[in-house]
This record gives sequence, structure tokens and C-alpha cells, in this order.
Amino acid sequence: MATRPGPLTEWPWQRLGNFKYVVMAPVVVHGARRVSAGGWGEIDLAFALVLPSLLLRMIHNQIWISAARYQTARSKHRIVDRGIEFEQVDRERGWDDQIILNGLLFYVGYLLIPSARHLPAWRTDGAVATALLHAGPVEFLYYWFHRALHHHFLYSRYHSHHHSSIVTEPITSVIHPFAEHIVYYVLFAIPMLSTIYIGNASVLGFVVYIAYIDFMNNMGHCNFELVPKWMFQVFPPLKYLMYTPSFHSLHHTQFRTNYSLFMPFYDYIYNTMDKSSDQLYESSLKGTEETPDLVHLTHMTNLQSAYHLRIGFASIASRPSDSSMWYMWTLWPLAWLSMVFAWIYGSSAFVVERIKLKKLKMQTWAVPRYNFQYGLNWERESINDLIEKAILDADARGVKVLSLGLLNQAKQLNGGGELFRQKHPKLRVRLVDGSGLATAVVLKSIPQDAKQVFLHAGPSKIACATAFALCEKGVKVIMNPKKEYDMLKSQIADSRASYLKHSGNQMPQIWLVDNIDDKEQKMAPQGTTFIPISQFPIKKIRKDCTYLSTPAMKIPETMQNIHSCENWLPRKVMSAWRIAGILHALEGWTMHECGDALIDAEKAWSAAIRHGFVPLNKA
Repeated sequence: MATRPGPLTEWPWQRLGNFKYVVMAPVVVHGARRVSAGGWGEIDLAFALVLPSLLLRMIHNQIWISAARYQTARSKHRIVDRGIEFEQVDRERGWDDQIILNGLLFYVGYLLIPSARHLPAWRTDGAVATALLHAGPVEFLYYWFHRALHHHFLYSRYHSHHHSSIVTEPITSVIHPFAEHIVYYVLFAIPMLSTIYIGNASVLGFVVYIAYIDFMNNMGHCNFELVPKWMFQVFPPLKYLMYTPSFHSLHHTQFRTNYSLFMPFYDYIYNTMDKSSDQLYESSLKGTEETPDLVHLTHMTNLQSAYHLRIGFASIASRPSDSSMWYMWTLWPLAWLSMVFAWIYGSSAFVVERIKLKKLKMQTWAVPRYNFQYGLNWERESINDLIEKAILDADARGVKVLSLGLLNQAKQLNGGGELFRQKHPKLRVRLVDGSGLATAVVLKSIPQDAKQVFLHAGPSKIACATAFALCEKGVKVIMNPKKEYDMLKSQIADSRASYLKHSGNQMPQIWLVDNIDDKEQKMAPQGTTFIPISQFPIKKIRKDCTYLSTPAMKIPETMQNIHSCENWLPRKVMSAWRIAGILHALEGWTMHECGDALIDAEKAWSAAIRHGFVPLNKA
């Protein structure tokens, strides 16, 4: 929102939320009536392309969003090396508003302008006229309108909304108040209305012109330099006819330079070109190689997680993955397609995120596999190969710490990472499974006055460490499965063994759970607090019980570029396993924490608090 919002700031359908597409109903109803009355032959090309062109624009924009986020996470050609926050993602959530407006204006134009109906598919002379009219009147008028928007009166009421994003993403290009977009569409209508009046307009001419506007808008705001230098060397005048991402980036950082729409020649004519434009282009194109200090290796969970990744859908990734949204079912075909594509062509982990904490540089890499694939015996070898490849890649690049997230550290898969440590004893990168901090978070989530807890978990590393710590404190740990009880009993010191009990009748109101089904949950007494000790949340079926989060902590305010949620966790919250890798790098710990090795829980907890991480579940 602008600093002092002016009239017509809000979009007319803003209060409709995700149901805003209902405003396109007249187009659908009109088309249905024409088809029912006279068949498909009654639908001419101009009308038929109104809705498909909107869908193509959305796909075009989403490709740019995903490509830009992927490149800014891994590429050395970043222009502005700063982070994006949730506030910007929320502000830019309505990037499709202008597409809806475009569709409505096309429909109204179709109804009101008889000569716009039954246009030919293509006219070359019309395309040439459109290009000339854009380079002339449109670019000229936009340049001066844009300069006017930077006057404090209009800037504070309208244009400051767009400039709230210093670090731009492709969709930043269309984030403007409604009033601004009305003016922009008046400008862009000049070539289209003129060709209709002249008589050389065409349907594809309009579609290509809008696609050109989208392409240039997205490119100019993508925050990584991609225009090759040879283009300007082959055709030197191109520098006056096409801007670059670095050129427009300066407008967002300097504000008073580089006003042009897509063609910078008016900035040259009126002496408003930033003097550092060429230098920034050269330096961004050359780039600087960057080696992260830490890599967190995760993977996709369910089918929906493909578009919950940061490089997927920005608005979905900015919410916990268990958030229910009515339109998610429409994405299932895309989810299945991405899963099949990843299974067939996913030969290595890929970068999905880049964040900073103080001077520590971190990346998140994802193994292109899903939860269900980790449970397939015949897939384990290939998954371990992918994990091993990522570890060796990180080691070769000089990464200091690699934390194993989710099932990448499964004991039945690779012994909690021990397989790779033994196979490559000279690894310089430290492997971390995060069990020490996860244990500490679980222990701190238990009320201090608790006298007994019920441990419903298999013989996992964290379950054992938690049971040992509780017994040492004199807290009674009750277990039901005899097999798991006997395994733990044999490992506890005789002086504390009496605190570990096997019972099917005693049911305390504090349950430490790993994997629990609905039937087992119903056995818990009323008022029970369920405390997960695994990385995956448990299903909440009891309204009379309390469910705590999986082991996690709130991140420090100084952590940069956090604008997506980690799976099902809330905003600005990280899993203990991921934080453990960060602490390993910050503290300079030299040991591997994998296999049976475990960082002391109190040591890990103290380091987390010292570096600004905040408890999420307070005892």
C-alpha cells in the first residue's frame, strides 16, 4: 500500500479474495450462450482467445517467477544482493489482478467496437505499426507519466506502493494501485486501437504485443542479469531500444534515474540515465562466485510440496504446507506431472533457497524425491546415490557443514548419515543430523514440574536421548511396547533404570510421540499434551488435547531472505534439525553429528539461544 493511499488505490474485486475470478463470469456465460444457440461456429477467433490468452499470461508469468527465484538462489549474476521478506510476498500476492483487468477490457472492447470482431489471425503490416506506435507515443508518454509519478504528491499516493520492493521479482513489475494500471492500459491501448482504426489489426498481433509487454516487464524486474553482451556488440543501437534487468534495477535503488518503460533512449535524450548503468551491467554479467558455508539437504514430502517450494508458487510457499486452500485440488495434475518429471529426470539435488545470518551464507538443496519413494526398498540405493552426490559436491565446493533434513537422515536408509562418513573418511564437510538440538527442544517443551511422561516412539536416536535425559532428571518414563522398553532398559545406568517403566495402564498427560495412529491417540486421557519428537507432525484428531509443534524454534530477526515456510511450520520458524546445521557452522564445531554421534543437548540449546533463536514451545 502507498504511504498515503489515493483514490482508486484498491482493486474493485479486492474484497472477493481468491474468488475474484468470478468477475470473468460474464465472458463465460456469453460464450456458453453463443455456443448453445449456434454451435462453435458462432465463436470467432477474437472472442475465443480472451480466456486462453489470460491463462497463457499466467503461465508465462509463473515461469518467470520460478526461473528468477531459482537463479537468484544459485546464480552469480544477482544484481541486488539483499533479501526478500514475507511483507513483500504478501504485497505482491495479487499479481494476477492486472491479468483479470486485461481480460475484462478485451471483452468490453470486443462488445463496444464492431470492427474488433472477426479480426484476421495475423497482419504483418499491423505488427509493424504496433511496434512503431509503441516505440513512439507509448514509450514517450510513459516516460513522462513515470516522471510525474515520482513527484511527491503522486508518489506518496500511488507509486510508492510499487517502490516498496527494493529487491524486485518478476511479479513486482505489475504491482501497482488500480488507478496506475488504468493509465497504463490507456497507453498500451494506443497501438491496438490505432491498428483497429487503420484496419490492419489482428488477433495474434494483440496477443504478441501483450506477451512482449509481459516478457519485458518480467525480465526487467528479475534481479539477475541475463542479457548477453554479444547482442549489443552485434547491434550497438540495441542499447537504446531494450533495457536490461540491471538498468531497471537502478531505478528501484536510486529512484530518480532510468525512468524508461522498455526502451532507454528517452533517458538518454533527457539525461536521466544513471551514470553507473553500464558498470552495473558489466559487473552483474560477470558476477562473483559464491560458496555457501552451509547446505541444508531436504526433499519433497507429498505431491503438493512441489509447488510449495520457494521456486514454486510464491503465495503458497509463504504459508505452512498444511494450510487448506479450496483451489489446491486444481493443481493435482501439475503435482503428478512434476513428480513424474522429477523421478525420471531428477539426477541431482537442486538449489531452492539462499539465506544469510550475519556473515554466514546458507543454501537449501532439495533431493528430487518424495516421502513415499523413501519407503520403497528398490529406490533406496538411488536415493543414497543422490544424497552422496550432493555431499561430495558440497565438499568439493568448500562447504563447511551439510545438514541432513527429513528422511535424508533415516536410519534404515543410510544409518543417519553414517554410511557416507564411513565411505568417505576424508570428508571436509561436516555432516549433521541435528539430533542433539532436537532432543534439547523436546526436553524444553516438557513442563518443568512434570513427574512422568509416556514415551510412544520407536528406538530412534532422539527417543533414546530424551529418555536418558529424563531418567537422569528423575522423571519417570513410561513405555508400552515391551521390545522398545527392553532395548532402552539395557542402555540406561543401573542407578537410573528404575525411572524407566513398562506399563499399559499408566497413562500420564504428557505424551512424547513419534508415529501414532488415530486409535492410539484415543487411548490418551483427556487434557493430554502431545509432543512430537520426529520431523513430521502428527494428525490432530482430539479437540480435548493439546498438540505442540514438531521440534522447532523461531529464527533471529537478523536472518535475511526468509519469505517461505519450511514445510508445515509457521512463518519465521525453522526445524531444530536445520538450525543444528547453522549452529554447527556458527560455532565452528568440527565433529560429525551423524550415526550414533550426538552433540550434547544443553550445549546445542545454549548455542541456539546465544545466536538469537527463540523457543517455539515454552514449557
